[in-house]
Amino acid sequence: MNSAWLIPDWSAPLQVRSVCTTRAGGCSLAPYDSLNLGEHVGDSLPDVAANRVILQQSIAAQPVFLSQVHGVQVLALTKETQHGMQADGCITSQSGVACTVMVADCLPVLLTNRQGSLVAAAHAGWRGLAGQGGWGILETVVEGFCTFGKVDGVQAAPELLVWLGPCIGPQAFEVGDEVRHAFVANDAAAAQMFVPSDTGKWLADLSGLARLRLQAMGVAQIFGNDGSSTWCTVSNPSRFFSHRRDRISGRMAACIWLA
Repeated sequence: MNSAWLIPDWSAPLQVRSVCTTRAGGCSLAPYDSLNLGEHVGDSLPDVAANRVILQQSIAAQPVFLSQVHGVQVLALTKETQHGMQADGCITSQSGVACTVMVADCLPVLLTNRQGSLVAAAHAGWRGLAGQGGWGILETVVEGFCTFGKVDGVQAAPELLVWLGPCIGPQAFEVGDEVRHAFVANDAAAAQMFVPSDTGKWLADLSGLARLRLQAMGVAQIFGNDGSSTWCTVSNPSRFFSHRRDRISGRMAACIWLA
């Protein structure tokens, strides 16, 4: 795989493979340069198709690209699943099928269990992360491990390993009162993830909010994004795509699959 891509540093079982692309290694022209994997952002479709082939050949698995809508639906993938199904998360037990989410500021979340029998990916923007009534995309994907793994939900979470990828950082993610309320209304502890900004709004820690949600479910093994500047998509323009920074932007992909 391209040496500029991110290989998660976590204690997943050997048969579990994962990667998060950067903007390096593709053939798209500016402002989508160069490994844009999104068909919906205005890039040349032949270039996007070529970039997706590069990804597929690099991981030796079939990535399945979702139609992401900032919701909480999780799709069970098989080798027959077509691209473009509407969901913001996916899960599979089949080898050679890569659970894939596209991002350009939102948080990519990769999950597996200790046995390495299931893998999942989630697209966690603030709307999907907050969800409704404290139930969001992360709660839905963890529930998926209970459903597909046929284990009790209370016991499932401690068996999970989670990797958080790059996203908009806490010094760049300025939000209004409605975003803070969406989290704090269901969890008072979420207030610590919001700091007043100079403009009268709030600076939100997206990866920190995800950690709180996961920990509340009993997930203890959380790796990756710690909120530092090296993980911030906005602050690293040569490495990461960022919709908030550039408005017209490509998309990266986080993938996880069973070898």
